[in-house]
Amino acid sequence: MPKTNRGLLLLGIAAVAMAVSGCAKQSKEPGQADASVALTEYPEQVFWGDLHLHTLYSFDSYNFGNKTLGPDEAYRFAQGEEVDAHGGRKAKLERPLDFLMVSDHAEFTGVFLGMEEGNPDIIDTPLGKAWAAMNDAGDTVGPMDEVVASLREGKAKRQPPESFRKTIWSELVEAAERHNKPGKFTTFAGYEWTSMPGGGNQHRVVVYKDNKDKTLQTIPFSAADSNNPLDLWRYLAGYEEQTGGEVMAIAHNGNISNGNMFGDVQSDGTPFNQEYVDLRARWEPLYETTQVKGDGEAHPLLSPDDEFADFESWDENNISMVPKPTDPAELKIWLAGEYAREGLKQGLDLQERFGVNPYQFGLIGSTDDHTGLATADDDNFWGKFVESEPSKERINSKMGGRLWENWRLTSSGYIGAWARANTREELFAAFKRKEVYATTGPRMAVRFFGGWDYQASDMEKSGYAGIGYAKGVPMGGVLTGKGDAPRFMVTAMKDPNGANLDRAQVIKGWRSSDGKLHEKIYEVVFSGDRTVDPATGKIPAVGNTVNYNDASYTNDIGEPLLATLWVDPDFDANVAAFYYVRVLEIPTPRWTLYDAVQFKVKPPKDAPLITQERAYSSPIWYQPS
Repeated sequence: MPKTNRGLLLLGIAAVAMAVSGCAKQSKEPGQADASVALTEYPEQVFWGDLHLHTLYSFDSYNFGNKTLGPDEAYRFAQGEEVDAHGGRKAKLERPLDFLMVSDHAEFTGVFLGMEEGNPDIIDTPLGKAWAAMNDAGDTVGPMDEVVASLREGKAKRQPPESFRKTIWSELVEAAERHNKPGKFTTFAGYEWTSMPGGGNQHRVVVYKDNKDKTLQTIPFSAADSNNPLDLWRYLAGYEEQTGGEVMAIAHNGNISNGNMFGDVQSDGTPFNQEYVDLRARWEPLYETTQVKGDGEAHPLLSPDDEFADFESWDENNISMVPKPTDPAELKIWLAGEYAREGLKQGLDLQERFGVNPYQFGLIGSTDDHTGLATADDDNFWGKFVESEPSKERINSKMGGRLWENWRLTSSGYIGAWARANTREELFAAFKRKEVYATTGPRMAVRFFGGWDYQASDMEKSGYAGIGYAKGVPMGGVLTGKGDAPRFMVTAMKDPNGANLDRAQVIKGWRSSDGKLHEKIYEVVFSGDRTVDPATGKIPAVGNTVNYNDASYTNDIGEPLLATLWVDPDFDANVAAFYYVRVLEIPTPRWTLYDAVQFKVKPPKDAPLITQERAYSSPIWYQPS
């Protein structure tokens, strides 16, 4: 279907004006309860945020050069304030975020900072004395090696005392409380659990809904306590039972997980059992599918018919820099446990086996920046570590001086959350019901509804979102079999400050009656006068307006709004399936091109210079009756 009509265009402009401008009353005092914030009848606004950001309290952030930017600076920056970055440069977001969580590593939080500051609560402990002796002997990498060993093994030779851990957790929680402004800017208390058994990434961020009266009743559960996700989920259950609060875990970077993020064996090789699938389904409603260490939606070896699957792929090694298999058949099996689309497909099979789908997750993005600066914009990208902040050298150097090449970094991503107000309660509720989506940076407004009773005329009405809720379910929802093919309302509006849109696709996965898993990509609405090739199901490329000499582009191609009512032409009422929307922008300059132009440097020959930014909605699942 080509670009939409004028009526839908006006609808989209009005809807995005609402989404951008905000509509909730603001409370007067930071940290107050949210009762003073007005709620809309249903989610009318998309709020933008990041649930995965590190500051100098994280062992790797501090050791790789971040000695000045802590939680307060991170929250101030996210609210649009200018802060002093490293090297004397000033950093500022062009547009503030609506919410943020500082997620410093639970393992050895604040220990390196405390050591350097001479904090007696750490330097006078067995851990502090042992690490000081290493440093005095010239062994500057020994402490970091000890940290990494604890993450791989799930136990620590020595840890900071519980009193120190409580103090540091209190500092992080209090920082979140200081900056929480219901109705205006929301903060969440949380941290990262940094498990890496066998050198494979099994990291999760832990997000609390609650205020400090509940979050301070606990301390973070560390991978040095256990690197088994089962133990993390049991800890989360204990927290809710003890406090009456709410908490969740969000996995990320399956693309460097040794093939173990998705599949049918646990991270220690144990086959799945009922407890595992039940707990994972209960505690992990979301998956972070795009961030600074690559994009994890799809891979070309797994989805050879998807021309957009090879996007910001990190597929050479794991979190410990150990290379992946080189045999294509072995590599394909490995990759099947690493990418979100394959995980969603595997979930349909697990649903059939266990009666529960542990991979029924929504899709989000976050940055995983370790600078305290939550940036996902290519023209204002501040990197992962201090050495990957903007400079003449970064494009030809490595992270931390010894890790991945900086040019591989992905300027990504953010969360779009449809909620009734910008508060902890309302945003956390949006996370739980999976009414969220991922973007690689641009703030596109994407809505996705599924049901049986939608009509094309519904989309031309000013309150079409209300109709979407009344007649069906939004992204993250489940449809139960009715016989007829479901109808889906798809709308996508460009970032008001960004590029036009190329296309919106519906990506379907299903499990056929013979137990095989399938996927198909449908070009449901796109810009220009292109047509779908009936033999391939594809459309021609949108074109490219990027000027490589000055890192600019024009919106002479693409469309500001794409909208359609789509019906699955291949629907089978007896087959479980999922559907999600992928929205692509027209080509724009990548951060590497901005660097090349700004600093007048020649980028590495393998470094991509343009990108097609994108958004991924959370799926809608179909279950036969």
